[in-house]
Formats: sequence, structure tokens, C-alpha cells
Amino acid sequence: MRIAIVGAGAIGGFIGTRLAATAGCEVAALARGATLQALRSQGWRLQEQGAVVQAPVAAASDRASDLGVQDIVFIALKAPALPGIATTIAPLIGPSTVIVPAMNGVPWWFGQGIAELAGAPLESVDPGGRIAAALPLAQVLACVVHASVSTPEPGLALHAMGRGLIVGEPQGGISERAQAIAHLLKQAGFDASAVPDVRWHLWYKLWGNLTMNPVSAVTGATADRVLDDPLVRRFCTDAMQEAQAVGARIGCPIEQTPHDRHQITRKLGAFKTSMLQDVQAGRPMELDAIVGAVHEIGQRIGVPTPNIDALLGLARLFGRSHGLYPPA
Repeated sequence: MRIAIVGAGAIGGFIGTRLAATAGCEVAALARGATLQALRSQGWRLQEQGAVVQAPVAAASDRASDLGVQDIVFIALKAPALPGIATTIAPLIGPSTVIVPAMNGVPWWFGQGIAELAGAPLESVDPGGRIAAALPLAQVLACVVHASVSTPEPGLALHAMGRGLIVGEPQGGISERAQAIAHLLKQAGFDASAVPDVRWHLWYKLWGNLTMNPVSAVTGATADRVLDDPLVRRFCTDAMQEAQAVGARIGCPIEQTPHDRHQITRKLGAFKTSMLQDVQAGRPMELDAIVGAVHEIGQRIGVPTPNIDALLGLARLFGRSHGLYPPA
């Protein structure tokens, strides 16, 4: 089994190390800079439960042509990086390669299969449709990640909590390849499952990240402090209700209340969201895939989203003021 990880950061390092160490796979990496050098010198590394797991990397390069065609390609990039990378990974993809994006937010293919959105790509996540042109939908297997992982240094993934990986066909239903990859991920120690409605699972995860990520990034507050402020919590609740209304129109209804979701988030304690970690590290904000896409979908299907719009505007302005989001 030849597997390549595109983006060997936190989630990519987590998946890559476990597949290489426990599932008997040849796992290569498409990486760059200090991460590439660390992989070449030390292999895959994952710190969890006080110990460091290491495994050899089959190959590591910043050129996809050096790695060749793979059986599975996991894309674990931050969303802002994908439009510039998608066209360069063609050498990894053969006619039977399965492409598994393990990323935050709304993916580029999300509008395909939804009648109201099928006429054009989601410009917020796939400007000009470049990603869809480079990565054939028929070869994509969706993946929803429920894990908290960081990178304290290049090439080292630090696992804090969660091992959930949900896979499924973008167009719905259970397939043999989804079951096979879920089985492979279970062998690697993940809580993996194949589901018939992966689009719903993507939307449900997004529903929680939609407010907590940008609010924490702009304020610098951990999740518990966001929820402790009654005015901020009310704002988050209102925005989540708008996202529920959008989801109901596109086949992703959420029966849970925002209050119930807040209680789940509270159990995680005083954690820093991924977007807050990115801001503090000076990395680009994943704003378009998490907030911008919901704003765009709401506009295209005619569902008002005034609170989401305000959140997008404020977070976007914050990002531009700090050089973490593209200028207008």
C-alpha cells in the first residue's frame, strides 16, 4: 500500500506516523522547508501519552514527481494552501488513486450534488474551480477529522485528544473503498468509520467551528472564556442558528440546539482553537473554508445570515490588519 501525505503538519503527521508505524504502509510525504528536512533526517514522529512514536518515511520531497503514483493520497493542508498546491500533485494521482482530503471546513466539492449550488464552484474555497479541475471528484473520498493535534516543532506532531476519522463518499452511500480505508485507519489505531452521509458530518463539525474558531482568533480567548461571556455566547448561538437554517436547506439538518453543542465544547476545557493557534504562530487564517463558505452558500440559496456576515467581516478585517488574510 503506497500512501502519500500532502502537508505533513499536525494532522498530516498524526495520520502519516500511525499508518507507517502500525499499519505496515509505505508512507511518503510531500512537504517543504524545515518540515521536509525533519522528515528526511528523523522520519515520521508523533508524541502522544508522553512517548514519541517514530517510523521511517518511504520518501520525502517538495516535488510530487519524486514520489510517483500512490494508492491513497491524504491531503492535510490548511485550506488557504490548497488552491496553489492542487495542480502540482498530479504526479501522485493515477486512475485508481483515492484522494482523501482531511481538512477543516467546507471542501471544494461540497456544492456538487446540491441543486441550488451545482451551477458554479464555491468561490470562497475554490476560486475559478481550479481545485475541482485538478482533483477529480470520482476519486475523492471525504474525511472528517475529530482530533486535536499541534506541531511544537517541524516534523513532530503532538496529539492532545481525539482519534476520530469519519470517511464517506461525497455523493452519499457506503462504498467498498470507504469501508476498506476505514478498516486501514482502524488498523493504524484510529476510531475510524465509514458513513453514508459524510456531507452531514462535515456540516455538523463546521457548525461547531464556525463561531468558536474565528471568535477565539480575534479575541485571543480560549474556548471556555468565549462561552463564559454571555454576550459573546449569545452572538455565537445566533450565528449557529443561521447555519442551521442554511444546513436545513441543503440536506444537512441539525436537530441539536446551540446550547447543547456549547455544553459539549465546555467539556473540552480551556483549549485553544486551531485558528487561534494559527494566529499566534503567524499562519494564514482558515477563514474562507470555515466562515466564508457558509456566508456564500447562504447568499446563493437565499437564507439571511446577518450574524455570520458580521463575524466574517470582523475576522477578515482582523486577518488583513495582521497580514494573515489576503488583501481585498
